[in-house]
Amino acid sequence: MCLAIPMQIKQINDTLARCVARGIEREVNIFMLQATQLKPGDYVLVHVGYAIQKIDPDAARLAWEIDSEIHNHDKGQLNA
Repeated sequence: MCLAIPMQIKQINDTLARCVARGIEREVNIFMLQATQLKPGDYVLVHVGYAIQKIDPDAARLAWEIDSEIHNHDKGQLNA
């Protein structure tokens, strides 16, 4: 299964962006989104080091909430 992680852009330098998610920072290639206006503070979905889609903050938050629920379920802590 492929997984894209929502990350927030902190800094942009040409086709590379410094992004953060849950306190972890990564350099992300934003070349595939060059037709999309991106700025620090925006959220993108990142897959294997490449930003593949710009998303809104609500979609990013929802993705992290679902991820937390999955991890809690794996630990036997699902809140049903």
